[in-house]
Amino acid sequence: MIELVGFDGDDTLWHSEGYYQDAHAQFERIVGQYIDLDNLRLHERLLETERRNIRLFGYGAKGMTLSMLEAAIDATDSRISATDLHRIIAIGKDVLAHPVDLLPGIREAVMSVAEKYRVVLITKGDLFHQEQKVSSCGLADLFQRIEIVSEKDERAYRRVLDECGVPMERFAMVGNSLRSDIAPVVTLGGWGIYMPYHVTWAHEVDTDFSGESPRMMRVDGADGIRAALDELDRRTIA
Repeated sequence: MIELVGFDGDDTLWHSEGYYQDAHAQFERIVGQYIDLDNLRLHERLLETERRNIRLFGYGAKGMTLSMLEAAIDATDSRISATDLHRIIAIGKDVLAHPVDLLPGIREAVMSVAEKYRVVLITKGDLFHQEQKVSSCGLADLFQRIEIVSEKDERAYRRVLDECGVPMERFAMVGNSLRSDIAPVVTLGGWGIYMPYHVTWAHEVDTDFSGESPRMMRVDGADGIRAALDELDRRTIA
């Protein structure tokens, strides 16, 4: 039987990607004063810069802001003004300061899951920003353990499960990213509940995992999580 259930943070417990999408749109309006956005593929260039910089800056608003500055300078051949660079920095600060807004029904869903299973929060991103979100979300007391990791890959999940003393086949992960939340866990022999968000960062859809596995289920909202877990629990002993 499933013993431990992990929840992702961004866009699973609280809204996140929408703030980054808004930041990208503001960035394009600023840089669009200097260049033809269509001809220079600014959006694609920014994504390429962010992907390239993940190893150095990690995930989150700070890495995004540094990548926006780099992309703006490169795209304008260094013509962008210091004033507009400061405007880009302000965009990043606004993302860091955004309120923590829970997804509909997620509090009730976590509480329901916690009645039967041990629950942990496993989220990735900038440490300070994620700590702020966790402390502000109002859900921290429901989790027996909170893990903020730099990358959600097989190595990270193995470490968390080892420290929790739970074998992978007794673990299920709930999240909005096939790449980060579902694929590593299912590959290792665990279980996954995929709850897609209405918008996903391009980097998170970059995966060969098809999403077709008897070890996972898809739900359309928080109210389906507990029933999906109970179904996966039945599959473990089928």
